[in-house]
Amino acid sequence: MFNLSNRVAVITGASSGLGRQMSRSFAKQGANLVLLARRIERLEELKTELEQLGVKVLPVKCDVTSTEDINNAAKLAKETFGKVDILVNCAGSSKDKGVLDMSDEEWDFTIATDLTSVFKVTRAFANIMKENNYGRVINIASMYGLVGNDKIPTIAYHSSKGGVVNFTRAAAAELAKYNITVNTICPGYFYTELTTAVLDTPDFQAFAKEHVPMQRYGKEGELDAGAIFLASDEASYVTGVVLPIDGGYTCV
Repeated sequence: MFNLSNRVAVITGASSGLGRQMSRSFAKQGANLVLLARRIERLEELKTELEQLGVKVLPVKCDVTSTEDINNAAKLAKETFGKVDILVNCAGSSKDKGVLDMSDEEWDFTIATDLTSVFKVTRAFANIMKENNYGRVINIASMYGLVGNDKIPTIAYHSSKGGVVNFTRAAAAELAKYNITVNTICPGYFYTELTTAVLDTPDFQAFAKEHVPMQRYGKEGELDAGAIFLASDEASYVTGVVLPIDGGYTCV
């Protein structure tokens, strides 16, 4: 089960963090990869590593807030592989301020990067999936798209990730007739380049131990199994699902 050989998976935000981790897991399952990120040199390094697993890898420099970049990446992916089977929308960033202090610019940046990009990338690649009547779209939202929090003021992040959750439901309903499933994963606290500085503070470690039932952060690889399942042929009847992988944070 869960063999992705001969599948073509597009992963945004693949140069670091969860996107880089999932790229490795998809390659281990046999998927050929289209890796998108702004830092092409890091994608080239990852390509060298992943090709040792016997898969084909296409690194593409792409800013997911740029419609032109996204459409060019989709065109190149189709020209190279002839199809796209799987899309993982993992790219993201955030300006963290509360509702009383956030500027228009900080709000617009976060919404553009974390929500509008998911729409633009899905539009481009789902149109390719539609041609083959097959597709798996996996959006990486956040447990903060399901709940608020009183520890870190980050109103735009909550709003954008909540938008991704319901975008997923709406897109799942629209695309089901093309045999395209659309699901979202809501990670809890995992180490990435954006989170390490905060997660490693004693104050936040104490907070997480109190509020996460499993009393720890997620480990590398613990997110990937959910993505592999949702990307698989076996998950053909699973669509519109919101899957928290958060150590129980959202269950209490």
